[in-house]
Formats: sequence, C-alpha cells, structure tokens
Amino acid sequence: MEMHQYQKSYDKLSFTAEQKARIAANAAREAGTVSRKTRKNHHVLGKIAAAACLVSILTVTAEAAGIPTPVSEILSPIFGGAVAQTEVIDQIGRPIDASDTDNGVTIRAEAIIGDRYNACIVFSVTRDDGTPLLPENIPAEQLRLGDFGDIRLVQSGGAHGSARFRDELPGDSQIQYICTISSDEPLNKGTAKVEFQDLSYWDETSGDSVPVVEGHWKFRFDVDYADSSVRLGNGETFSQEGMQFTITDIYVSPVGIRLDYEVDSEVQWSNAPSGRLPEEDRLQMERYMENVEILLVKKDGTVIDISNTGGSIRPENGKTYCSKSTVFSDILLLEEVESVQVGGIPFPIEG
Repeated sequence: MEMHQYQKSYDKLSFTAEQKARIAANAAREAGTVSRKTRKNHHVLGKIAAAACLVSILTVTAEAAGIPTPVSEILSPIFGGAVAQTEVIDQIGRPIDASDTDNGVTIRAEAIIGDRYNACIVFSVTRDDGTPLLPENIPAEQLRLGDFGDIRLVQSGGAHGSARFRDELPGDSQIQYICTISSDEPLNKGTAKVEFQDLSYWDETSGDSVPVVEGHWKFRFDVDYADSSVRLGNGETFSQEGMQFTITDIYVSPVGIRLDYEVDSEVQWSNAPSGRLPEEDRLQMERYMENVEILLVKKDGTVIDISNTGGSIRPENGKTYCSKSTVFSDILLLEEVESVQVGGIPFPIEG
C-alpha cells in the first residue's frame, strides 16, 4: 500500500461511544498498573507502547470489520455539534455507502437525515490518489457539479432544495457536497437515483465555468429512515390581504418543517413567457406564499422566522392549494420549542 492509502484508511477509522470508553478504560488500567513500577522505567515505556499498539490494532480491526462511521460524525459539523443535537442525529440519521468513480475521483453518498417531506444528503468527493482535489485558492462556494446534477428521491410531485460545498481541510483530497431536498411526496422510503456531470468552478474574472475534474457519476441507494415529524394543524383559519387561509397540515421535526394550506381564491398568473418573473406574478407569489408568516417560538423566548421558504402553488376550481417547506440549518430540539405560529395562530408542541 502507498502512504496515501494508509492515510485514507486511518481517516475513516471511528468507534462507537462504548468502544471508545472500553479502550480508554483499558489504557488507563494499564497505565495505572505500570505507574506503580517506577523502578522499571523501561518496562513502563514498553507497556505504554504496547497499549498504543493495541489501540492501533483494534482500530485497524474495526475498519477491516466494516464498522461504519457514526452518522453524527458526518452530520454534526453541518447541523450543530451540541451533545443533545448529536444524540438526535444518531437517532434519526442513517449512514449510506453508495458511490461511483470516474477519472480518478469518487463521489460517495455518506449519510442522510430527514423527515417525511424534507431530507439532507451529504456526499464526499475524493481524489483517489490522495493528491489535492482542488487547485489552490478555489473557494468552495464557487464549485459546482456541472451544468446538471440530478438527485431523485421521489418519482412524482414537485420538489425544491439547495446544494453547497464544504471544504473542511483546504488542500486535501476531499470535499463535501451537501444537498437539501423538500418534496410534495414522502421521501423517507424508496430508492434514490443520483447523477452528476463534471466538477468545475465559476471563474468570476473570465465569467466562465472552468473544469476541475471531468467525469460522469451515476449510482443509486435505498432510502429508509425514521420519520420523526410531529403533526399539527386541523382546519384552523386566518385572514390577510382580503383572503381566507385554511391550514390543513403542519409537520415539524428536528430536521425541517412542512406547511399545507388552501386559500379561498384562485391565483391569477400572467401569460408572460417563461424566464424572468413578471412583476404581477411576483406580487401574486407574495400574497399567496411569501407573506404567510411561519415562526418557531422557543421556550426561552427566542423567535425564529422561517417564513422565507420555498414551496408550491396550485390553483384549482376557484381555490389555491399551497405548501411551504424547508430543511433547518441546525437540528431543532423539539423539547425546546413552545409552538409553531402560522398566520398568528400558535400551535403548541406538546409531549
């Protein structure tokens, strides 16, 4: 094996909390035993070296046995690293091990976390020979996976989301690609289909997309994680801008939120061609969606405004059916939330 292969193997080593505690206890016991033999310093050093060697052997054995990296180690740096958040991530997140390799670069789906309608998937992009993946001075926010990237978790219905790169150790062989998806259809059961083309970056000076790695990556994996959503809402109504809004469903989880409601009038779109949003259509979007306020009220008095989320609008038979959903930037501990407020109506989270 070459040195980069050793490094790659060690980078993936991990232990459960129980395994870490057991190894630490064994090492402490050995250290306590040899510390009493002060007249035999060479024996002490030998014991310590043996303990270190034992840890190394156990580590390599764990890797060889295929012990997966705890999902919290992948997701905690993205969703907050507090102990309580980490515990929630380990409960509802799921590891993935699906990948494809092209042109010396592997894209791997590492982990997924989500609820009924929202999900976040973390991918790694790794240069297999261990050399730096990116040219110098290329910020992660300028990266893109080609002119098309396709991640499908559902076969029908609309979806929206976002994607960004995270370069934890600039100059190494790996970066992360973090994708969030909110859908009109349930996401937590089924098969995900993934396809990417070319890793590149946007050169602001030339105004062009510059290839970093040319390639085509395509694979799939099973999606099966627990839905931790709490359901709220049951036909409550509120009025604003001369219209009546009826809340049909609210789903909130530690990962995201989904709101479904109907309006007692039908949205009227202009006949403008696709492209730039006309002013009259923008105003309609505001009335039916953007101006619908969603607040998370925490028990400590903190109020988080998540009104500016994406969604869908569907006019039908004199009414308009709308949904708004998003993935949170941090894991939300539901026991810390007093209520979700929609259109001024509080929906307490109990239990």
